[in-house]
Order: sequence, then structure tokens, then C-alpha cells
Amino acid sequence: MSNKPSVLFVCVHNAGRSQMAAGWLRHLAGDTVEVRSAGSEPAGQINPIAVEAMREVGIDITGQIPARLTWDAAEASDVIITMGCGDACPVFPGKRYEDWKLTDPAGQSLDVARQVRDDIKIRVTDLIASIEPQG
Repeated sequence: MSNKPSVLFVCVHNAGRSQMAAGWLRHLAGDTVEVRSAGSEPAGQINPIAVEAMREVGIDITGQIPARLTWDAAEASDVIITMGCGDACPVFPGKRYEDWKLTDPAGQSLDVARQVRDDIKIRVTDLIASIEPQG
């Protein structure tokens, strides 16, 4: 088992924000971080607007499938980042939590999705700096 940090992104449908964040983290951190994403009520498919917004910056998330949040996935993660799922997001003792207040791109224009994408990139960049082993 590796000792690389694991990050779990959680939103309600696991179709937009959490998938975009997972895409950014995979892209920016490579294989130095284990990336997971899930939803409390997963959608049937990824939001095509989120896919398009990420494609514009060269990140392909089309192969990702919305997944249901499981206890095991949360328990196995070092950092749990929630995105607007409120009470549906579980809390596990001893984990590092962040709640990112992000607009849900579902049903929004591509311009809104781009803003969310760029906001997520900044947050993911900060996240990587805070979890990478120092030295």
C-alpha cells in the first residue's frame, strides 16, 4: 500500500463539480495523490457542460461515471472535500474536511461552468500544496 495522500471529492450528483475537481487533481498532481469522487445521490451520467469546460483546458473526464458515496471510500480517504451537499455529506472523525462553496454547473451555461472550472483549479492547486510531503 502506498503512502500517498488520498482525496475524496463529494457533491450531490457526482456529475459536475466533484468530477471537475477530480479531473484537475489527476491532471495537476499526477500519480502523487490518490483521487476519488462520489455523490450522495449520483446522477446517471456526467454533466456534458462540465465535460466540455474541462475539454477546453485539455482534461478529458468523459470516461468518469458518477458513483455513490460509500463509507469505505470516505474511510480510506485522508482529505474529504464536500461541495454543496449540506447534510447529505457524511462526517468521519479524524479526517481533514473542507467545504468548497461552488456554483453547481448543472443546468447552467458553459460560461458558468468555465468560472466553476477555473475556481476549482485554484482550490485544487492550493490543496496540492497543502498535502504534498514537504522536503
